[in-house]
Amino acid sequence: MNDQIEAFLTSLMEEKGYSSNTIVAYRNDLSQFDGYLQGLQLGAWDEVTPQHLVTYVDGLRHEHEYASATVARKVAAAKSFFRFLVNNGVLSQDPSEKLDSPKVRKYLPTSISREAVELLLQAPGNGDSARSLRDSALLEILYATGMRVSEVVALDVRDVDLANACVHCTSKASHVKERRIPLYARAVVTVQDYMDKSRPKLLRTEEETALFLNHRGQRLTRQGLWLIIKKYVKEVGIDDSVTPHTLRHSFATHKLNGGAKVREVQELLGHANVSTTQVYRHANSEDRPRDAED
Repeated sequence: MNDQIEAFLTSLMEEKGYSSNTIVAYRNDLSQFDGYLQGLQLGAWDEVTPQHLVTYVDGLRHEHEYASATVARKVAAAKSFFRFLVNNGVLSQDPSEKLDSPKVRKYLPTSISREAVELLLQAPGNGDSARSLRDSALLEILYATGMRVSEVVALDVRDVDLANACVHCTSKASHVKERRIPLYARAVVTVQDYMDKSRPKLLRTEEETALFLNHRGQRLTRQGLWLIIKKYVKEVGIDDSVTPHTLRHSFATHKLNGGAKVREVQELLGHANVSTTQVYRHANSEDRPRDAED
């Protein structure tokens, strides 16, 4: 049974371009489901009935006490997997076809004001230390582009085109194979300073291609980036719930407040569906121009 799961995950990665984080989540969810079926001594997918699925979901809710959002994700993984089995002729019928997913309350993305963003951008100070220059460039890139954390830490030096004031972002998390995201003037200057004065000091080997490096001269990790943000959030005294993703939300909200079209922001963020971008129109704390078009 595990062979079919691996085939499904491979199709998500190679054919649909799902990110590695999404693949990990699907693998965990389906492995848990497979473990449940093994406990029932089921040895093939065609032995799974709709009642097995209902019982499994009930167990997630009441025995494991998972949140509705978690249960909904696990249900979505199972339904997607069974559709794959049907489409590939492994099953003739989909036992999950009528399986209901729990309703999940949708939360609006959280952004912070332009003033709070400015405080955060200024937090590393004007020092010439390798880390302060790196952190300034990192914060500017996050806010100037609205890129995902995984996309920022994946940037190589060659992805930044300062001569044309833009960043080239290639991500499997996006329906767009490559995004060309413009940089404002201050971000260009800050990143150039980092590349000229700081990155060479952090670099340990010329073979390293990563744009942002940690103190060991290696590619900065997602966890490392998160700790950097947490440090400056605490220093400037803004809401301690601010995360690296908050800057992505703020980028989108401020763009729309400034009159950008929803479709434009969708492309910049790399959203597959415009509906994902439209939620930022409802998250605004500032007045949006009435004549702005979508």
